[in-house]
Amino acid sequence: MKDSMSGAASPWEQADGDQYVQNISRKIPGYALQYDLMDTLLTARLDKREKQELLIVGAGGGQEILKLGLSHPDWSFSGLDTSQSMLQAAKQRLEAAGQPGLLDRVRLHLTEISDWSCARAYDAATCMLVLHFVQGRESKLALLRSIAARLQPGAPLCLSAICGEPGSPAWELQMAGWRLHMLGNGIAEEQWQTFEQSFGVISHPLHAEEIEELLKEAGFTAVSRFFGAYLIDGWVAVKAEEQ
Repeated sequence: MKDSMSGAASPWEQADGDQYVQNISRKIPGYALQYDLMDTLLTARLDKREKQELLIVGAGGGQEILKLGLSHPDWSFSGLDTSQSMLQAAKQRLEAAGQPGLLDRVRLHLTEISDWSCARAYDAATCMLVLHFVQGRESKLALLRSIAARLQPGAPLCLSAICGEPGSPAWELQMAGWRLHMLGNGIAEEQWQTFEQSFGVISHPLHAEEIEELLKEAGFTAVSRFFGAYLIDGWVAVKAEEQ
């Protein structure tokens, strides 16, 4: 594994990477399914192609690289994240997997995608559970455009994010159900309250329809939904072919 782990920390740099990895599957119903579906959709789009290079935006924790890297021994990965602790957690998970050659196919970079230059266009990308951390519609659009700029025409993107309007009746209903799910899976009430209070502070969701519009504005087509659990939605889209 080659690392480029120097640079400015993000506002959520303080996140404990190990704790995140331990808790996230208990917080999100269908967490593993989300990544299973991501894998099959990317595989379907890249079927019969070898030695694909994938861009993983928000690679901290390592879930995407671990899932795809174990399933596809010919694929290689460039993983970006703004949290050093999360990238360290990803590195540790990949090392613990014990898969021969996996680490040689991974490069991790501590950087914002907008600050990162790369010499190639990637065959596919993921941006899972990241977009809601980006504040403001225009900043979200800029992130998606930065991803599109680093993809080949026709390359697929899998994206998931928390969506909705905080404080609305629909939001409150979904949050009430989500709270029961988390508490029933061993998440402490204090942790739930921290999560609930994060919206508008470190988490900035948009309506699902707005995210679909952003994907189209950023240069993606064939936008379709593949996952949903409480307030989390997942989409697959394809970078538009050059005219």
